[in-house]
Amino acid sequence: MTSDSFASTIEHELSHPKWHLRFSRALEARFERDTQPQRNRNMVVAGLIAALIYSLFLINDYSFRPEVFWLSVLIRGVVVIPFGLPILWAVHQGVSGSARETLMASTVVVGMVASCLISVSSKSPYSYLDIFSFGLILVVGNILYSLRFSYALGSSLLSVAIMVYFVIGYDPMPTEVKRLAIFSICAKAVFTLVANYRLEASERKAYLLLLRETHRTGHALRSNAELSKLSLTDPLTELANRRQFDALFNHYWQQAVEERATVGLMVIDIDCFKAYNDYYGHLQGDHCLKSVASTLATHASSACVVARFGGEEFVVLSKGQPHQAVLDQAEQLRHAVEALQLPHLGRVAPDYVTISVGGAVLQPTVGVNASQLFRAADQALYEAKRQGRNRVVMISSLDALSGDGLGISIE
Repeated sequence: MTSDSFASTIEHELSHPKWHLRFSRALEARFERDTQPQRNRNMVVAGLIAALIYSLFLINDYSFRPEVFWLSVLIRGVVVIPFGLPILWAVHQGVSGSARETLMASTVVVGMVASCLISVSSKSPYSYLDIFSFGLILVVGNILYSLRFSYALGSSLLSVAIMVYFVIGYDPMPTEVKRLAIFSICAKAVFTLVANYRLEASERKAYLLLLRETHRTGHALRSNAELSKLSLTDPLTELANRRQFDALFNHYWQQAVEERATVGLMVIDIDCFKAYNDYYGHLQGDHCLKSVASTLATHASSACVVARFGGEEFVVLSKGQPHQAVLDQAEQLRHAVEALQLPHLGRVAPDYVTISVGGAVLQPTVGVNASQLFRAADQALYEAKRQGRNRVVMISSLDALSGDGLGISIE
């Protein structure tokens, strides 16, 4: 699902909520995936609370119907609790959404059957009054568990039918009380189902609102990241631009000061590029720039920063590399561009595109600043062009840089 279609789906769900509380298939799957961990935890905690209170009703059984107390112990402690605990463990471990809701709804139905069996097994006076507390079972399923509405509706209808069946056939219970009990359980079912529906509707709406804001925030962050990238990237060659190079140059220099490491710099110029533009035109000149830039980026060390400095000039920045390593890297880049064999009929010889490279490596010391490194590499480039182009010239004496950077020796 694309970003735009996903946003449209969210807006559609918010403006056209469904009465049956279901999203579109893809969004419903995401809703289940995102809410499952917390929902599983909530249901396990709710189930443990319900199991504890259900067990405490043994006190009520002992008071109201002592003659069937041990039957109550058997049903509650040997049947219902052992039935429910493995379900809670399965939910804790993680099951599908439909399996989770079905299993938890089954505990509601089993709880109702067990409570009805205990109640109708007794002939003690007023034992039937216990039936009025059975609405708590619906409260557990519809409110405490907060089953998905369709499962809450199904378990509630089944539980009400079970209780009505047992109540109608329970002779010690007066007819008037039976009617009240049936009306009471039906009313509790309606009230708790309405509450359940509202809870799920609110949960789903809150999820959609959160998802929309998260999507918008993510979209804004991506847009900001793209704008930031554009501000630091040369649009033609997609290399780092002058702004990014200046920032990284200062950063590398400071790191080299702290780590007592060397800083290497190559200044690269496409030979006779003005003649290339005059002969082939600026569109072909742009193509040449992109080809050279791509080659430099491909063959430069991953530890290097390759940037377009301006026009047909590029720079390669490195840290911690010795003089010979930078020299070897410069030669590798020169050979890579030469191997492209890009035609250049605007010059006398050779008739293909080449580059000249000027390089310098130094370790920052007292009295030496970053601008001296750049001036030295730039002067080395000038010397490479003076010697005939398509060559590499590197600074061979670092001592010469301690002054004004002009009296350097080269190789």
